[in-house]
Amino acid sequence: MPMKIIATIAEMQKASADERALGKRIALVPTMGYLHDGHVSLIKKAKDHADIVIASIFVNPTQFGPNEDFERYPRDFTRDHSLLEGAGCDYIFYPGIKEMYAGANRTEIKIDYLTRNFEGTLRPGHFNGVALVVSKLFNATLPHLAIFGQKDYQQTLVIKQMVRDLNFGIELIISATYREADGLAMSSRNVYLSPSERLKANIIFNALEKAKKAILSGERQRKIINATMHSVLRSVPEIRIDYASSALADSLDEPDIFLAGDELVLLLAVYLGRTRLIDNTLVRAPLSSASAEDKFVEEYI
Repeated sequence: MPMKIIATIAEMQKASADERALGKRIALVPTMGYLHDGHVSLIKKAKDHADIVIASIFVNPTQFGPNEDFERYPRDFTRDHSLLEGAGCDYIFYPGIKEMYAGANRTEIKIDYLTRNFEGTLRPGHFNGVALVVSKLFNATLPHLAIFGQKDYQQTLVIKQMVRDLNFGIELIISATYREADGLAMSSRNVYLSPSERLKANIIFNALEKAKKAILSGERQRKIINATMHSVLRSVPEIRIDYASSALADSLDEPDIFLAGDELVLLLAVYLGRTRLIDNTLVRAPLSSASAEDKFVEEYI
């Protein structure tokens, strides 16, 4: 069937209900538009897991702070439409702000614990806005599953917790970060980078890879792992670091020393010029790299 564009919640709910009545499995891919190949990969993954794919395009004002880039966030619906049609998307849910936030909007969803550090600290209220809009998108599109990219790692943990705590009954699939040839994570905000900044932007991926290599070589001290990323990033004078940190992947806890077998996430957020970029990678501390102290404990205690 030809791809359909739907702008109202009521019409979207009816379309999804009709598809469900036919026994169709529905996948949602939430986006803020200005799509790139990473988004296209999410649509294709959704096609592998569902009969019907809905892509939402909505630049959500409640997740932007007062000094952030809501007004200048890149938008190009004609281009987005072409990419989604080419990827085999079935519906575009394209509501306006008044449609999504009609009335007084006195309801808030607050996510605790997972928002206590990193983006949650630097962007107060950001994850409340994310949780609210994602819940509204779930209710508007009625999907069986939703697909998110790993690049927004802390966001994926927040959404997982919300889905679990509020009993949404929606399967979540987290897709690996889609990267440029030099390792830079694909992002709609990459368009802000000047040509000279773009040439230097792969330092972000390099910092993650060097810290990952250190962990795989046996490093378990959080401060040393973090310092490894900072050292690489500071080789580019235009970089300003918000954070470059290691944490436990499931909780974002930051122990002084990680244990063998721990799954870690390396998270960073930096400004390159005026553009804020985030990235992450997952790595498991190897079981075979026990320190002398660990061996003493194993042998004598």
